[in-house]
Amino acid sequence: VRGPQGQQGWLFGTIHALPDPVDWRSPAVDAALTRSDRLVMEIGNADRPDELARIFESLMHSPGHPPLDQRVPADRRDALVRVLRQQGAIDKDYSGIETWAAALSIARTASAQAQGDFGLEAELMRAAAGKPVVELEGARAQLGIFDGLAEADQRDLLNAVVAEIETGPQRGLEQAWARGDMVAMEREARTGLLADPELRASLLTARNRAWADAVATLLGRGARPLVAVGAAHMAGPDGLPALLAARGFT
Repeated sequence: VRGPQGQQGWLFGTIHALPDPVDWRSPAVDAALTRSDRLVMEIGNADRPDELARIFESLMHSPGHPPLDQRVPADRRDALVRVLRQQGAIDKDYSGIETWAAALSIARTASAQAQGDFGLEAELMRAAAGKPVVELEGARAQLGIFDGLAEADQRDLLNAVVAEIETGPQRGLEQAWARGDMVAMEREARTGLLADPELRASLLTARNRAWADAVATLLGRGARPLVAVGAAHMAGPDGLPALLAARGFT
């Protein structure tokens, strides 16, 4: 990313979980790691899972929720039961847990079972050791986005998670990322839960606009940031590159 007054930064789309370790380093990535003066990420403690778990635990509980199978459409209840059984869980395990938190817990378990947990964020933090880490959101604020969804949208999230698990691991985004295929990446970023207009607005487009403002501010102050966020946030007219271009950057 270059600005009209000589500002310079770098954007790197990551994948949060991969089935196996990948060789993600390249001359371009290494140059960005060398020349940048800070690492900018969605959250700054991606390498501290216990800390993330404590934050999640502090937000996930509230009383008065119906059984989990009553929070998906009637024709999806059998699918939910099958997914829970695959994970060694039952409906009662989610008693008192907010719908968004149940959805994320189920999705995380499915990802660990089917995809593995090799994430580029922690790898980047190790590679950039010694550089300051700037958070675009932080874990509490990021989870707060889910916590702040209307209950109807939380239930849409849960239903989308169950549907994605039932169809099996989807590698489209990973494959597009590996090829650097931004057209395919944008297409993949409009499927699944991000096909829901309300969820897409809350989880993708609104965050991208806030991040573009934050990155533009850093560049305007003379920082040289390496901005590493989920690859879906890089794609299409709502992606970070397009939003920064609209703010006068190349």
